[in-house]
Amino acid sequence: MQLYHACLSIEPKKSLARLLNLIFLRFFFIFWFKMFKKIMKGGHRKASKSDSTEKYAFGPPGSHNPSSVVVNHAFRPVLNAPEQNSSPSVPIAPPPLSTAAVEPLPLLRDVPVAERQSLFLRKLQICSYQLAFTDMLKTVREKEVKRRTLLELVDFFQSGSGKITEVCQEEMIKMVAINICRCLPPASHENTGQEVTDPEEEETHLDPSWPHLQLVYELLLRYVVSSDTDTKVAKRFIDHSFVLKLIDLFDSEDPREREYLKTILHRIYGKFMVHRPFIRKAINNIFYRFIYETGRYNGIGELLEILGSIINGFALPMKEEHKLFLAKALIPLHKPKPVATYHHQLSYCVTQFVEKDYKLADTVIRGLLKYWPVTNCQKEVLFLGELEEVLEATQSAEFQRCMVPLFRQIARCLNNPHFQVSERALFFWNNEHIVGLIAQNRHVVLPLIFEALEKNILGHWNQAVHGLTVNVRKMFMEVDAELFEECRRQYEEKMARAREVEDQREMTWKRLADVAAERGGGNLVAV
Repeated sequence: MQLYHACLSIEPKKSLARLLNLIFLRFFFIFWFKMFKKIMKGGHRKASKSDSTEKYAFGPPGSHNPSSVVVNHAFRPVLNAPEQNSSPSVPIAPPPLSTAAVEPLPLLRDVPVAERQSLFLRKLQICSYQLAFTDMLKTVREKEVKRRTLLELVDFFQSGSGKITEVCQEEMIKMVAINICRCLPPASHENTGQEVTDPEEEETHLDPSWPHLQLVYELLLRYVVSSDTDTKVAKRFIDHSFVLKLIDLFDSEDPREREYLKTILHRIYGKFMVHRPFIRKAINNIFYRFIYETGRYNGIGELLEILGSIINGFALPMKEEHKLFLAKALIPLHKPKPVATYHHQLSYCVTQFVEKDYKLADTVIRGLLKYWPVTNCQKEVLFLGELEEVLEATQSAEFQRCMVPLFRQIARCLNNPHFQVSERALFFWNNEHIVGLIAQNRHVVLPLIFEALEKNILGHWNQAVHGLTVNVRKMFMEVDAELFEECRRQYEEKMARAREVEDQREMTWKRLADVAAERGGGNLVAV
């Protein structure tokens, strides 16, 4: 009251008008809040009556052992699943903004069989509520109810009682889409004004909502791998749109989420044959965007792991489509800067192609030479390791096609001042298969690398490189002494000619200096 009188004493008319506005707004909000509660209560009573009339037969859900839990990010619009005409539908209404309806429900095993379908759908509705995890102190009760509900659904599928009706399958996939199909938060280098850093040096971002997200992913995985899941029915819900949204989520910064996505997408590829060409094409498009546009994508390694097992199952003779994928997508993946983050998986995929069809070795080796790093020594070491794996699967005919450009590059690596590059190139002579290929074609290979070997012996600073070079030189000498002597003679003649050219150049400069001095160029500085 004192505050009220003070306001009146200062500006009576304005203060009175403000007070009346506040009173009016208060009564207005109270009225609409009561109306909203009545509508919500009435809606739940109607839903419970209709749910009780549904006939549904679940098997016993079994025991429910709570396991470790984890959570989610932002979110995308709900995925529109196709309508079902074969069975009666009890659709889930879009979750309202209020979380007042998030209340604990009885366990599936504690209700009569006739009521389990309606209870299952109501549990899916609870799991469809979006909760904010930026503040862990808000909506704690609702988060715990949702977590327990998701745990019960996961245990239901895990117990072997996962055979559910088409209606429930449709609504469950909708619930999964609501939770996981979302807009990912911007990467740490985006919209912050910070310089773009090396992906290997960036801190790993862990999603605060992962405890709930993990359960949603686990539920989807159990549904996909369940022997009770009929692919003819499930493909209507796990359609191209849903699969494409799953693949887009591979850009998540949370490695735990990418690991789940990798497992789920691999299972979908194996179980839904109708989706296989589409999945390969979608992954191909992500690679194109990464190589030629963005240069950044978090899930390249996981996608390559999936492709590794896919390539392993390719039938022979290999389709032209698969060969084109190797030439246009996999080989250019050696170009981006962050190749070290996924090189192990990439090398496995490329090697699988060569092991499947040895005729592709020439294409792969020339592709590696095309994208060979110039100034990045660590990347060069990775390329040498991959090249050795490819050569192990290479036949003599394919080796002969590419051995000239190949050993020109290896000769440059032998003389690299970075000892790891030189050492890794010399390790090729520890591989019996590669040594056999070199021995068969020594008349071409030795002249290409003889000069590099001699330079290492005469002047390389690293003792380990010097010792390995001596061993390789000795190996060639033992295999073909006559060829070795011929190469040494040619090398000495080349060095002699180079010394003659150098001497002539020095004499020419000396004569020019003398002529300039005779003409009075006393201030000429000799170099």
